[in-house]
Amino acid sequence: MTDARITDFLKKNKYPAHLVKEGRAGLLRRWKQFVADVEKGYTMTIEDYRNDLDVRAIIRRAGAEDAEITALDARFKRLLTGTKSRVWESDSDDDFWCFGYPKNAGEDLMDDLRREGIAKKK
Repeated sequence: MTDARITDFLKKNKYPAHLVKEGRAGLLRRWKQFVADVEKGYTMTIEDYRNDLDVRAIIRRAGAEDAEITALDARFKRLLTGTKSRVWESDSDDDFWCFGYPKNAGEDLMDDLRREGIAKKK
């Protein structure tokens, strides 16, 4: 899908103004930054993690998937553990990013995952 069509999709579906303004480039930047953050060790809470996963869902809905997104997905997928456990809701059971959590998750995320019964207690 073209950048203009992605921006139009975001606008028509009433996504926040900052996402509409940044368009495809902003979605890509956000997903790339999230994957890099997970590679370093995700230090935020489960609410932050789920918000970041929403970016990937928006990319799919907007038809913004391409080779760069596929490469980022592969990097992210290698970082996950517990991939049979659903961490977030999605439009499809094929949305791999909604299953599992980072192997190197920080304390805040792990505490939240344990509290919700997604990760095993210590």
